[in-house]
Amino acid sequence: MKIVSICPSNTEIIEYLGLTDLLIGVDDYSDWPEQIKHLPRLGPDLSIHMDKIEALRPDLVIASLSVPGMEKNIEELVKRNIPHITLNPQSLTDIESDLIKTANALGQPEAGKKAAVNFRSKIEGLKSIAAKIEKKPTLYWEWWPKPVFTPGEVNWLTEISELAGATNLFKDVALASVQTDWDDVYSRQPDYICLAWVGVRKEKVKPDIVLKRPNWDQMKAVKNNNILVLEEELYCRPSPRLIEGAVRLAKQIHPDAFASF
Repeated sequence: MKIVSICPSNTEIIEYLGLTDLLIGVDDYSDWPEQIKHLPRLGPDLSIHMDKIEALRPDLVIASLSVPGMEKNIEELVKRNIPHITLNPQSLTDIESDLIKTANALGQPEAGKKAAVNFRSKIEGLKSIAAKIEKKPTLYWEWWPKPVFTPGEVNWLTEISELAGATNLFKDVALASVQTDWDDVYSRQPDYICLAWVGVRKEKVKPDIVLKRPNWDQMKAVKNNNILVLEEELYCRPSPRLIEGAVRLAKQIHPDAFASF
C-alpha cells in the first residue's frame, strides 16, 4: 500500500507499527523517524495541499483531529473521495486503540496487536514503579506562555504525570486544555515547572523567562531550580512517543526509583 500521513502523531504511530516504508508523503511538521526526511512535504497540518495528495494517488491517507482546525482536511478528503481514516486520540488508551485501527486499515493486523501489547507493557511497567512512590510532586505543564495554556484532567499529560510518579497541577480542572494566568499558577505553588511549548523546539525555550513573571522568583519550584525545559515532540503529540517522554521525565524526578527501567 501507498499511504500518506498528514499529522506528526500519525507518522509516529506508523513508525511504531514498523510500516514507515509504506509512506509516500507527510505533512510539513512530521520530523520523526529520520527516514521520512526525504519524502514529499504536503503542507502544514492545518493547511494541507490536497492537490499534492491527489497527485501522489495514495491508497490511504491517515488524517487526524488532534488539533482544532483539522476538520477542513477531513472535509476536503471526503469531497475529493480520497480514501482515508481519521484518528483523534485524547488518552493513552486511545493511542493503543489507534495502533490497532491503523494497522487493520493497512492490512497488517498482527503489527497492530504486537505494537499495542508492547505499548501497554511499557505503561504497566511505569505504573508498577509509580505506585510505590509515596511523595508525588506536582507538575505545572506549560503548553503556551501568553496567554497561558496548560493541560487539564482530560489530557494525556495527566496520565504521563502519573506514570512518572507525579501529579498534574491542574488535574482538578475537567478540561483537556486550560487557559489560566501566571497568578493562578503562582498560587498553586507547583513542585516542578515543565515547559513544553507546542511547535517550539526545546533549544529555543529559555528557562529564565519565568523569572520575569510577577512573584515567580519566590515560587518553590524556581527556588529549588526545578524548571524543566522538555522536548515538545515527546509531550505535546498524542503518539506512542509519549511513553519515551514519560520515562525521561520519571528519571529526572525520581532517578533512583526509575533507574532500572
